[in-house]
Amino acid sequence: MTREEIEAVTGGYHGDAFRILGPHVVDRKKPRWEVRAFLPQAEEAAVIVDGGARPMRKEHSAGFYVASLDGEPRPYRLCARLWGGGTVEFEDPYRFPLLLSDFELHLCSEGTHYESYRSLGAHITEVDGVKGVRFAVWAPNAEVVTVVGDFNDWDVRRHPMRHRNGGIWEIFVPGLTQGCKYKYFVRSRFHGYQQMKMDPYAFYCETPPKSAAIVWDVDSYEWGDSEWMETRAKTDWLKSPISIYEVHLESWLRGPHNQMLTYRELAVSLVEYVKKMGYTHVQFMPIMEYPYSGSWGYQVIGYYAPTSRFGTPEDFMYLVDSFHQAGIGVIIDWVPAHFPKDAHGLAYFDGTSLYEHADPRKGEHRDWGTKIFNYGRNEVRAFLISNALFWLKKYHIDGLRVDAVASMLYLDYSRKPGEWIPNAFGGRENLEAIDFLRRFNELAHQVPGAFTVAEESTAFPGVSKPVYTGGLGFTMKWNMGWMHDMLRYFSKDPVHRRFHHNDITFSLLYAFHENFVLPISHDEVVHGKRSLLSKMPGDEWQRFANVRAFLSYMYGHPGKKLLFMGSEIGQYEEWNYNSGVRWELLTFDYHRKLQTLVRELNRLYTSEPALYEIDYHWSGFEWVDFHDVDHSIIAFLRRADDPNDTLLFCCNFTPVPHHNYRFGVPSAGFYKEIFNSDAEMFGGSNMGNRGGVPSLPVPAHGKDNSIAITLPPLAVVVFKKQ
Repeated sequence: MTREEIEAVTGGYHGDAFRILGPHVVDRKKPRWEVRAFLPQAEEAAVIVDGGARPMRKEHSAGFYVASLDGEPRPYRLCARLWGGGTVEFEDPYRFPLLLSDFELHLCSEGTHYESYRSLGAHITEVDGVKGVRFAVWAPNAEVVTVVGDFNDWDVRRHPMRHRNGGIWEIFVPGLTQGCKYKYFVRSRFHGYQQMKMDPYAFYCETPPKSAAIVWDVDSYEWGDSEWMETRAKTDWLKSPISIYEVHLESWLRGPHNQMLTYRELAVSLVEYVKKMGYTHVQFMPIMEYPYSGSWGYQVIGYYAPTSRFGTPEDFMYLVDSFHQAGIGVIIDWVPAHFPKDAHGLAYFDGTSLYEHADPRKGEHRDWGTKIFNYGRNEVRAFLISNALFWLKKYHIDGLRVDAVASMLYLDYSRKPGEWIPNAFGGRENLEAIDFLRRFNELAHQVPGAFTVAEESTAFPGVSKPVYTGGLGFTMKWNMGWMHDMLRYFSKDPVHRRFHHNDITFSLLYAFHENFVLPISHDEVVHGKRSLLSKMPGDEWQRFANVRAFLSYMYGHPGKKLLFMGSEIGQYEEWNYNSGVRWELLTFDYHRKLQTLVRELNRLYTSEPALYEIDYHWSGFEWVDFHDVDHSIIAFLRRADDPNDTLLFCCNFTPVPHHNYRFGVPSAGFYKEIFNSDAEMFGGSNMGNRGGVPSLPVPAHGKDNSIAITLPPLAVVVFKKQ
């Protein structure tokens, strides 16, 4: 120990503080040992050993203390008389052994530690019989990393960490408990960079704009959803009904003073509502900690922490648990495509581009002002894959909807020529990201009953095909083409729809190429795109009738369903993340009855196997007629695994009713009208078929039998043979 090393410790720039601080043998012959401690908060210090106090001498005016002791090193404690008054006795963090095993470090460096959150981050633990918190962080290009917090007055010098193989820093701080606030102070070896950083593996964080991590135990919650989890593990989701209610927790419902509801309040009101409406799943826009509400959660800072805006990690677990006990699955948005540039986050973490690509042509989204993960780096891949598995395992999340997959797949995504770098073969595909997504999907599907959904807007082949067949391995994919075609079609005045008939039929050319989800998401009702109701043409009656016809066709079309909050009640305004859904509209008939329609569609959907058992094969769908372009009328069949279990959908997309309109049917019999979007209870004109119609041996549409029905205006009617 030299004078220069003491200066480095007291100055906070010694890269190996454990070599200086703590217990050290100084003479093996006598024998003799020393205890060294840096205690800038102490006016005087002593070592408590063998039941007595041995005064420590001050070797440096900044508070570097040393005590020389006879014999071999043995357990001790430190005692300090503080400058502000009072005396404290405590364990010395620098007397404890190595914390992480060499095998853990090897797995982290290899990128195969898929539960890296168990090793890195802050963990309440016990070392040598002493309780405290173990901290570990990856910062390979740091000169020094110290853990700072409310337990050391945010002094960046007092708790330098131990540097281990693979660039991981660790320390055990005795006496700390749940609730301690902390950050890492990173002093880089490059460019004089130094910055307070939030723990990438933090389980809980302060509510923004505050940005410290909080020590938290996420293993103590007692789950009550065992029945759900057991059933989920046996469920084939591709052959099951999935009707998703997409929710932004900040703005679904506000309190009387426009305050956000807590997780536990939502566990009552939101769970009751989703259950009443008949949805099978709820999907949360990102709930991982994010600094700016205007990002809607899509610029994540704390990948392992549910946002503290609504409560603690246990509170969020309680919300998920409540949904499961109500028989409702939970999907969350996951954002591995990019992260924000906030100084306390992942960006430039150790003074280098650690989590992101250094070259902005690969490492920056100019449109979004965010950084792109370096998927070719082992530790980054382990960080992201571990994060996905963390939510599936620790929080019992049922599905991950992966955001912005298209931006990950293509190196030239939203870039002009010269602004991107081709891959090793000269192509535009991001081979590292593709490999990462495949591995992520392989491991996610090893969690019993879990599924993944890609928000992918291109024609990239095999997004929802298994990895072993060359696909990306997602369970399902959003059908963005269907969504754009349908919204474009329904925004036209009905008199012009005959010129756009292809929009409502084109999707069936590719409907079975992928496992599709039909999404009407938050992206379609914001930024000047207008709400779902406001997209529709005509007077008020026609607007609501168009929404009813659109949703009814959506529920009949092959694919799982997703509807964003507010659309089910016909909200006029675009979605605003700063205010709640306009629930007061339910005092008006049209809005209340539209909500009734959506509830009835969910009931019909979940009770009729023909609507979900064969979503992803041509045998579950058959056109009856799509040739009546002039009247904008189509009809089709949906079939269950039992081919005799069939539904006939008849759709009229103009406000002109038709009587005695004939459709071919598969076999003779009585066809009951089991749904009519024009029913008075939904706000329609109540034009229908008085419960059903018998077939006649009159050939039509290639069938030997047919039915002649009344086709209401702007409506969908559904028949089932009795």
